[in-house]
Amino acid sequence: MMMLTDTHCHLDFEKFDIDRADVLLRAKEAGVSRILIPGIELPSSRRAVELAGSDPLLFAAIGFHPTETLDFSDEMLAELRQLAANPKVKAVGEIGLDYYWQSAPHNLQREALRKQLELAAGLELPVVLHMREKGDATDGECSSDLLQILEEWVGKLQGGQNPLAQRPGVLHSFSGSVETARRAIALNFQIGITGPVTYKNADYKRQVVGSLPLERILIETDAPFLAPIPQRGKRNEPAFVTHIAGKIAEIHNTTPQEIAAITSDNARRLFMWG
Repeated sequence: MMMLTDTHCHLDFEKFDIDRADVLLRAKEAGVSRILIPGIELPSSRRAVELAGSDPLLFAAIGFHPTETLDFSDEMLAELRQLAANPKVKAVGEIGLDYYWQSAPHNLQREALRKQLELAAGLELPVVLHMREKGDATDGECSSDLLQILEEWVGKLQGGQNPLAQRPGVLHSFSGSVETARRAIALNFQIGITGPVTYKNADYKRQVVGSLPLERILIETDAPFLAPIPQRGKRNEPAFVTHIAGKIAEIHNTTPQEIAAITSDNARRLFMWG
């Protein structure tokens, strides 16, 4: 059986309330051996940590999604730090920049991101990064701003000889350009690939995935969103990560088993779980 990892699944969301145990059972039957649950604000970060404690398969990330940063405060940052003391917390996230929705001014998003990057550096935890351009473009102000902030941050990590410089994090559900991916990889980031790589109109996404070295790819569902073909239109769930592994294998002319093994090893090195 393949040993798969889902490095981004919002398992705490209420869409899973009716059958969460069944979802986990199907994931295990599909060969999923690790799932990371990211927080998007304080309540979901608390739920992620609580859920992670309920099953050896589950781990948590804690953080504020860029669209949730309007009321972000130092008190909230302090609570994130407390949550991170739990050994099941393996990352700070989902954090980043979002210029698609107008939920929080860009300057507030950048400030919250910088503070959470500082938190991650102090905790030596990698970051799970969200990046979404206005109009869902592949390139633009959002990726430009994010890369500038990340280049400064990784430069500080390297200057301070922080071991996190070797495993700073992942650009999750990557929808950017080949150039953005290359710049992120040059900073030691991983690139997270989700269901849209399987969609009929996603030729450019497949081109980007084809340009990535396999040791820089993570696979993730972003469930309950972005279900891959042939499950598109349904609620996404961790078991569907098999379809993403299959598509990446096709693009890289290899087997799903090899993709599962490599991406699971990439996740193990990034998140330092057993």
